[in-house]
Amino acid sequence: MSSTNLVKLPFTLTPLMSVVLAVAALLIGLAIELSRRRASYAHLPPGPKPHPLTGNVHPSKYPWRSFYQLSKTYGPVITVWAGTRPQVILNDMASATFFLDKHSRDTSDRPPHWAYISSGKRMVLQRHGERWRRMRRALHSLLQPAQSAELRPYQEKAARGVVLDMLNGGTYQDHISTYAATIVVHMAYGRTDRAHYSDPDIAGIVENGDRLGQLLRPGEYRLDAFPWLRFVPGYMSKMNRWNAEELVLFRTALDGVRNGRNNGRVPCFGTYLLDRQKELELNYDEVAYLCGSVFGAGSDTSSAAIQIVIMAAATHPEWQARVQAELDSVTGDQPPGFDDLDQDSVPLLHAFIAESVRWRPVSAGGFTHRTTAPVVYGEYVVPSGTLITGNHWAIHRDEGYYGPNVEEFKPERWLKDGEFNKSMKHVQYGFGRRVCPGQHVANNSVLINSALLLWAFNITESLDKNGKPIPIDTLAFTNTANSHPLKFDVKFTPRHAHLADLVRGDYL
Repeated sequence: MSSTNLVKLPFTLTPLMSVVLAVAALLIGLAIELSRRRASYAHLPPGPKPHPLTGNVHPSKYPWRSFYQLSKTYGPVITVWAGTRPQVILNDMASATFFLDKHSRDTSDRPPHWAYISSGKRMVLQRHGERWRRMRRALHSLLQPAQSAELRPYQEKAARGVVLDMLNGGTYQDHISTYAATIVVHMAYGRTDRAHYSDPDIAGIVENGDRLGQLLRPGEYRLDAFPWLRFVPGYMSKMNRWNAEELVLFRTALDGVRNGRNNGRVPCFGTYLLDRQKELELNYDEVAYLCGSVFGAGSDTSSAAIQIVIMAAATHPEWQARVQAELDSVTGDQPPGFDDLDQDSVPLLHAFIAESVRWRPVSAGGFTHRTTAPVVYGEYVVPSGTLITGNHWAIHRDEGYYGPNVEEFKPERWLKDGEFNKSMKHVQYGFGRRVCPGQHVANNSVLINSALLLWAFNITESLDKNGKPIPIDTLAFTNTANSHPLKFDVKFTPRHAHLADLVRGDYL
């Protein structure tokens, strides 16, 4: 068409008018999109009224506790908003089980922008797709109950080492962290020496895990609410640097396994995955991340859970004494081992540990899922693409499931006719297809350490200069996705003469 046939406007389009028209078009488009979304969100669960653009202001500290308080106003299933995107928070056992277990096929995805963390290589953050299924299959083949049981002799030996460390001084936090690191680097990389968080090759992995814990707090990761931030110059630079550092750490650790494989290195996750790399359809970086992620997830979680058992023992001496009497009746003056610790033999110990997990959960806020299909729950409809989170802190305070006085530490809620009630559960390890595959190893670590420490020591609050107990703040925890106790002081008093000889025995 020639220029003479173009339609002429009855006015001159100035640069300012062009900008105004562009902005108007953008606002109209935004209004249409918001209207469309509002219609699809019409039957979401209730919640606090959001700002139309910025959503709700999430508390920066312990958001899981704030969501629990909101559930007392709006009901157990609530909606909060991150920008213009809703997030459904599940605060009781019934709703969490319905959405995340019964409907796990439709609720096992992750928030799409989590893929920018760890460059999408960390399995716990991956979208529900083929790569996740391949990596999950590989990890499950190593962490089933039968395979996990093979690690028990090493765990028992290392746990006895914790008791001996306690007798030699130092802090219990360091001794427990050493145990956790030793177990996980043995499992992942075949190391047979004792590992410490201060070791140069481990310190970097621990630091990366701490960064991840900060990012994954509910409401912390801004790309979920404002995905356009990734286009802001420089916004992603820190994360990209962290991703590069993390990949080097994990590759270097796996290189050590690969290079030492033919020199008598102990079989481990690394050797297993490298030997079957083609069969499992894993590339080298995926193997490196599977091994590295095992360390990050396994060491911090187990260490925190054992410290919570210590906290519970020091603040509830009457229950500590009951568990000690039970252990004494089973093993006498000999240290307990895994063969002594089934639920039928020591139900009080299992109840004590389970209540510790419920009372002060490590993964207090849970990990966010994403729906891939609409899910109907009573009068509510949660559309496809909605973020959905099981709030472990609140679920563990569900009076309909756990009974009254949920703020109190009451191991008896796990007992029925004097036996451990196996029909009850906690949700420490998540839900459905996203449940933590390392739960059996973690449970064994908490069990053997709890048994040995309670058998070996009376654990009491420390005393001040006037001889008065120093109260422990049992709500003082780190503000991270995996939340562990802030430092608290306790006293360990041996319960047996010649304790070191008893623990060492023929075992060490």
